[in-house]
Amino acid sequence: MAAGRANATVGHGELIKAVEQALAEHGRALLTAPAGAGKTELAGAIAAAAEARQDTVLRLAPEAADRWIPEASAAALLASVPCAALETLSGPQRTAIAHLRRETDTPRAGRDHVALRLAVVEVLRTLAARSPVLLVVDNAQWLDPESTDLLRFALRLTPPRVRVLVAECVQGGVPVAAPLCGPGTPAIRIPPLGADEVAELLVRHGLPARLAGRVHQASGGNPRLALALGHSLAEAAGSRDGAAHHADTLPLSGQAREVARRLLAEAPARTRRTLLLAALAARPTTALLRRAGRPDAEAELAEAERAALVTVGEDGTVAFTAGALPMALAADAGWPERAAGHAALAAAVDDPVQAVRHRALAVDTPDEWLAAEITRAAADCRRRGQRALAAELGLLAAERTPGDRPGDELARLVAAAEDAGWAGRADLARRATRAVLARDASRSDRVRARLAVIDAAGQALGTLDETFAYAMDDAEGDPALQAAVRLRVAWKHNLSDGDPVRARDEAAEAGRLAAIGGDQVAEAMALTVRARMGRILGDPDAEEILAEALALPAPEVPLGMRNAPQYLAVRHALFDDRLADARRELLALLPAVRRTGSAEDVFEVLRSLTEVELRRGRCSTASDHARRALELTIEAGLSPGPAWYVAAMAEVTGGSFARAAGYARRGIQASEEERDQVFLSRSLYALGLVELATGEAAKAVATLRRVAGLEAAQQVVDPSILRWHGELAEALVAADAPAEAVELIDEVGAVARSLGRGTVVAALDRARGSALSVLGEADAAVELLTRTAAGFQAFQLPVERGRTLLALARAERRRRRKAPARAALRAAAAVFEQAGARPWAQLAAEGPEPVPAEAGPAVALAALTEAEARLALLVAQGASNQEAAARLFVSVKTVEARLTRIYQKLEVRSRAQLATALRAP
Repeated sequence: MAAGRANATVGHGELIKAVEQALAEHGRALLTAPAGAGKTELAGAIAAAAEARQDTVLRLAPEAADRWIPEASAAALLASVPCAALETLSGPQRTAIAHLRRETDTPRAGRDHVALRLAVVEVLRTLAARSPVLLVVDNAQWLDPESTDLLRFALRLTPPRVRVLVAECVQGGVPVAAPLCGPGTPAIRIPPLGADEVAELLVRHGLPARLAGRVHQASGGNPRLALALGHSLAEAAGSRDGAAHHADTLPLSGQAREVARRLLAEAPARTRRTLLLAALAARPTTALLRRAGRPDAEAELAEAERAALVTVGEDGTVAFTAGALPMALAADAGWPERAAGHAALAAAVDDPVQAVRHRALAVDTPDEWLAAEITRAAADCRRRGQRALAAELGLLAAERTPGDRPGDELARLVAAAEDAGWAGRADLARRATRAVLARDASRSDRVRARLAVIDAAGQALGTLDETFAYAMDDAEGDPALQAAVRLRVAWKHNLSDGDPVRARDEAAEAGRLAAIGGDQVAEAMALTVRARMGRILGDPDAEEILAEALALPAPEVPLGMRNAPQYLAVRHALFDDRLADARRELLALLPAVRRTGSAEDVFEVLRSLTEVELRRGRCSTASDHARRALELTIEAGLSPGPAWYVAAMAEVTGGSFARAAGYARRGIQASEEERDQVFLSRSLYALGLVELATGEAAKAVATLRRVAGLEAAQQVVDPSILRWHGELAEALVAADAPAEAVELIDEVGAVARSLGRGTVVAALDRARGSALSVLGEADAAVELLTRTAAGFQAFQLPVERGRTLLALARAERRRRRKAPARAALRAAAAVFEQAGARPWAQLAAEGPEPVPAEAGPAVALAALTEAEARLALLVAQGASNQEAAARLFVSVKTVEARLTRIYQKLEVRSRAQLATALRAP
């Protein structure tokens, strides 16, 4: 049951508060949800909280069979009542209860039903006289009519200390237990979990966070279905050698299939027939379903919508609430029913490509004319950038190819594999590649198919060592094929192994082989990897290598725009804070990458746009890009680690520190699972920044030191790529280690100056100013921070300028200059507000009051770190530990530990003494 309680709180913290508020204000609450949404767990969590308050909790949870047994639920309820509550009943009331419990043989018609009703009322009153009572009725849809009538009568006469929570699975979308609670009862529906909440649910149950996107899409946020699918996916991925990133197909068996079937059972049989047609269609609409032979589609879909199975848009577009539902419908239908559905849809759709697809799925015999038609449709999809659909069609074309045309079949399978690689569809890539390897394929075809599996793996290249080895062996003797394999090995060395030196050397060999093989595109890609690794390693020749790559012909890039020199040039512009140039080039690339059909290319451009807009102080626009990047990741089934890092950075700058921490932790988890060293560093950096901003200096130091360790292991020299150095220095200052911070600043500053990284130097200067302030060099600190703030304004980096003004305010307070400190705070707040950096604006607006000029409080505050001073002032003003934790965005445990240190430093023993120490004479 403990796991169930955990499920209830995933994404439902606010919902639990709403239910408890309804119970407090109305004494009644009705909780509704589809099957598997977690209503039982949520009701149990509310009951457990009531028991913790020493309330009396009565539970009633009828089963489906109880619906047809008169008074079954009433008997179960009274059986759970303590015997002491029955001792005060009158004789007729005790007799009525005995009859209900079948303790006598009196026929039901001869019982005293009035006495029974009054007995239930009296029992509840007796219990309420001793303590508040919470009656939890779960599965209220299975209450028998007689028990419902009895409870409705009794609850009308009970005192306010009897609260009632009724939870039921909706039947056709309509609550059936509302009359039990009476008119005006708040009805609260449990919403589906979001993708982030599904990720948290999976992690709590020991399942890989990287599965969250696929599981959310397939489950529609239904917790029971999500867990069942998560277990199935994890087992399927773990059982297949080298397939840890994706299972080949989404498993819909066992518990997951049963949950989907129970959800679908809410719809009548005629509606399920319409739903099957919608499941077989690529883009179902009510008009399409009518043309395909379902004249009552609107009415039948309305029934399905009430049962929370589909949503129907204003334009008639039909969307299933969970991806597993159409899969279950198709799996449970027989071949004749599916074939008839596809045939009907083939005649009804207006898209020629979809018509071909449905015609192919309506037959199961080889047909070269049909196979050729499907192949042409796949080519059309490829030109449109619909690579996933092209892969599906390519596999269909191969299946419909007659056995006497093995060459055509093999060509179609290889093309399908490559399309799947482009689309990031590891399931389709593996399926096509297995078919290629099972045939008498040439070395070239085998290499191309294996490379498609590698390209589809996303960030999880570290799980494909065997695939790399076979591809390398098959490519032996062909320089162009060897170049293609070695290029991907170079990517793996960087991403999964965290070894830019090996990546650079492998790319150099790939470039040499590509030149021999006459593949200028692969040669440009290899130069791009060398330039990227050179930038990481601080190689001054990196820009010249990139220029050499840019000078080569640039046709449509077969290995992804994200690996092209044009894109790396944009990344370098971002690193150098040439933000206007970077933004202009990215906006030009965005439509181009959408046309290629590569989801990873589109994600990469959105990621860079997010980072550019955050640096420019356009937080709202950045958040939009980050949201689209996350949606794309979920929709395409990409590795989630990079998307969660992007979301974390958007939130830490322009959203919410709490949400940023959640995204960062999920990014850390996913990157560790996929052995992605690059984005592990980035997600850790995002978490460390949150901890620094919210005053958890010790945690920030520990987190950012992990980043430093990873970057050192990856031999990263250039500090402009991931700018953790200034943040770690600031965290060290806040954690009472200014000397160590200065040492770090000096070391990194020398490198930054030698490479000409002016904005990195400015961030280090901000940290140096904070260190000088703590070390007692107040005037020098204020002078440096003032100059640094002006520098960030000249660089047009508003968020960095605002953060520097916050540091300036702290330095001014430390030298007890109230007016300049307030002016710096106001300026910082204005900068943050204009940039849309909401969490930072709140920090500036709610910053601690300036230190009083009187010696006593000033000396006391000067003895504390910045984080300790903020907490001390809040507590001195009367804030509780919980209130202080909420204001400072930290945990209550952190507040308690920090308060202990404050007491020790100021030699006080209580809140009252602390308030006195900080109160001006």
